[in-house]
Amino acid sequence: MIRKNADLLQYITEKLLKESEDTIIAQSFSSGEKIVDQKKRVFSVYIIKSGITKCYLTEDNGVDFIQEFSGEGEIFGELEAINGEVSFCCIEAINAVEVYKIEAPYFNQLLEKDITFNKHILKALSKKLTYTAVRHAYNQSHTLEDNLLRLIHQFPTLIDEISKQDIANYLGITPRSLNRVLGTIKP
Repeated sequence: MIRKNADLLQYITEKLLKESEDTIIAQSFSSGEKIVDQKKRVFSVYIIKSGITKCYLTEDNGVDFIQEFSGEGEIFGELEAINGEVSFCCIEAINAVEVYKIEAPYFNQLLEKDITFNKHILKALSKKLTYTAVRHAYNQSHTLEDNLLRLIHQFPTLIDEISKQDIANYLGITPRSLNRVLGTIKP
């Protein structure tokens, strides 16, 4: 449920930070603060050093749909940096978040010149795609109860760290439905 990428974080901290000469900077965000806004231009790529973020779309009817939760080492803003397009979603800090911020031109330069970095980014994109496909297939072919039990099994402190509203938005249900299901399952 909370995606992480230890290999990318390790490469950033052990190699790129030492070579970057202030081109990669650390930045902090408070709980609830938007890091990237939907349908806005994105000028940087972010790699999470610590904390948890949520990636979500706000639909035309005002309902948020959470795509994923991200933790240490996960990257966002890379699609916008590569494509030069506006963001298709919001990234918001769930708790105190620290990121490494890389300006888009330098990120693209790294992709061209640093084959190891390029491989880390390709692997990260591949994992995002696989995760999304598997998640949606599972959600479509299993009951809500099964989906929630799977989340709790994968992330035992789910209810303590993620708000019920966010869990409901992640599952595509109302908080009332979530509470009903929570009352009937035994994790």
